[in-house]
Amino acid sequence: MNDYTAPDFARTPIDEESAARLAADGLDLRLIGADDTGARRHWHRATARGFHEAAPDAGELDRRLANTAGDRVTAVLDATAADPLTPVATVRSWPMGLSVPGGSTLPAWAISSVTVSPTHRRRGLARALLTAELRTAHRLGLPLAMLTVSEATIYARYGFGPAAYQASIAITTGDARPAPTAPEGTGRLHFVTPESLRHDAPAIFEAARKRGAGDVDRRDSLWDQILGLTTPATVEPTTSVAPVPPTMGAPTRQMVRFDDPTGRPQGFAVYSVTLEGEAYPGRLDLVDLVAATDAAYTALWRFLLDLDLIGEVSAPLRNIAEPLAWQLENPRAVRASDERDHLWLRLLDVPAALERRRYAAPGVFRLDVSDDLGIAGGEFLLTVGSDGAGSAHPLAAGEAAPAVAAHLTLSVADLAALYLGGPSAVVLSRAGRVTEQTTDAAARLDAAFRTGPPPHLSTWF
Repeated sequence: MNDYTAPDFARTPIDEESAARLAADGLDLRLIGADDTGARRHWHRATARGFHEAAPDAGELDRRLANTAGDRVTAVLDATAADPLTPVATVRSWPMGLSVPGGSTLPAWAISSVTVSPTHRRRGLARALLTAELRTAHRLGLPLAMLTVSEATIYARYGFGPAAYQASIAITTGDARPAPTAPEGTGRLHFVTPESLRHDAPAIFEAARKRGAGDVDRRDSLWDQILGLTTPATVEPTTSVAPVPPTMGAPTRQMVRFDDPTGRPQGFAVYSVTLEGEAYPGRLDLVDLVAATDAAYTALWRFLLDLDLIGEVSAPLRNIAEPLAWQLENPRAVRASDERDHLWLRLLDVPAALERRRYAAPGVFRLDVSDDLGIAGGEFLLTVGSDGAGSAHPLAAGEAAPAVAAHLTLSVADLAALYLGGPSAVVLSRAGRVTEQTTDAAARLDAAFRTGPPPHLSTWF
């Protein structure tokens, strides 16, 4: 779990430099406290408009207020606007745990609900908001910031790099016979109630995300949404699993739990079935599938693909290296689409971040990191031992790196992209994003950084 505590993070003063920059243009950058419910209602209306949603009614506003009560909420107000109470730009943030290679959870500054009114574009509002967030997180001692993005062209300029990718997969069930070598998932499956799974699912999820990197803490409100205990509309925009498509009548969410031979819950799946044209076969829409063991993964997928009256399984937000296709006699039964970046990271403290993850191979690395915002740049020495632990520090003036060090020059955004072990440093070098100062430096960095399955984030936030 996230071990970071900062009880006053939501009240940390606004970054003075960003506030002054906007004040010079007649705009007011301010915090909106949880007790200022009137201003927060206007803020939620602005974020809904920014994501092209219908205006939330009073009940929906109450639910959103409850779900975001503990968050740091920031707005830009324009006193000269026709509606001066509704923000012309918004952002929301909070500390959240991020799974990193080796099974640890690293505290990071989660940034969400970033909107700028189209009436106020090209006036520097997004830059002021995001640089303020990064400076605030840095002052709070957080080593990373992170966000999920709707557009991929915005955030690199602020030092963010795409660190985890996702894909949607569709499986034709009639072609999805298990391969002769596919393992059997020994254990037992149970249909369970949402309330029962609400009790068991968080522990299963915590165990599962230690097996990889890139996933984040799940809030109570998100668990309630996934399990159908509340409707998707009651959660702030971009803080949900992929939506279940609408049908003639709301589909019922089914929940199945996998227990190992000792009776311990090790995985679960949540799904609904859509009948297109109100006739069978139907399409199974997977809402969530979490497995803490390989046996749980195998058993849950086998269960879903063997269900009667189902012609296709649709599964969004899956890992780009999903093992499922390798368990089938016909791997073409699994079709991937919409593969793209999902989690973007921004390093705020390079040595702290590098020391909290584990590595796959020993090595010594000199990393010359540039940062246009002046937060995390510098020359750093990373030393990885044979046990996979790393130590890192800034190179002092006149301090020479060991002659054996692999030497690379890169931006803070590209180091963030590499941090979880997803992209290849060799590929980034060939793309001109990373510069090798010594022979085979990128290949040596890959050997250390890439520790297992590609990093994967299972939700939005």
